[in-house]
Amino acid sequence: MPNAPSFSAADLAARVLHRDGLMLIVDKPAGLPVHAGPKGGLNLEQFFEGLRFGLPRDPALAHRLDKDTSGCLVLGRHRKALARLGKLFSNGRVGKTYWAVVKGAPAEDAGRIDAPLAKRSPDRGWWMAVDPAGLPSSTEWRVMARGASLSWIEFTPLTGRTHQIRAHAAHIGLPLIGDPIYGAAAVGGPRLHLHARAVSVPMREAHPPVTAQAPLPPHMAETFAAMGWAEPAALAPG
Repeated sequence: MPNAPSFSAADLAARVLHRDGLMLIVDKPAGLPVHAGPKGGLNLEQFFEGLRFGLPRDPALAHRLDKDTSGCLVLGRHRKALARLGKLFSNGRVGKTYWAVVKGAPAEDAGRIDAPLAKRSPDRGWWMAVDPAGLPSSTEWRVMARGASLSWIEFTPLTGRTHQIRAHAAHIGLPLIGDPIYGAAAVGGPRLHLHARAVSVPMREAHPPVTAQAPLPPHMAETFAAMGWAEPAALAPG
């Protein structure tokens, strides 16, 4: 988790991956929630004033990432932009690519998970479970590399359910490393290995989509180095 006294608006501004008049894409740190929970605490939104870049209002979240998930997070810079982004996300038009390290290895090199998801508990609405009565949920995946007891998997969610990748990965017997809910994370063990690697946002019709890619967070970079996995070259700027 980012060190509370040392993380600042300047640190967040340094993590901007893309900026134009409509939207920002920032590299969210792992361990920092995007907004304050019921008990308050350090969160990303409290630093949004430092991302105005000349506009009169703070940008706002166009979607969410879990507290322990790192990587590409899209913000709208004003109301019209947020409305546009909201439609793009709700209609499944935003391309999202996630990297994860999972326990085990699939027999195939790629596949698709079609498994409806519903709330596991009425008391914890963000805990999900595969349930035939749940909402349709689909995730494509492919193996990027295999190692001793671990695999690097690229996930592409086709729907946008809460904890979709984490629940789907566990459903097919590939729980994410460091996942305390759907995996088998031990106290003091590795952190969640889930990273929003890239996004592609068709913000303007008849224009190429805006693309951005976030580098691995330090704890995942350490795992990659230990496994001898090489991170591919970055995308061209959006």
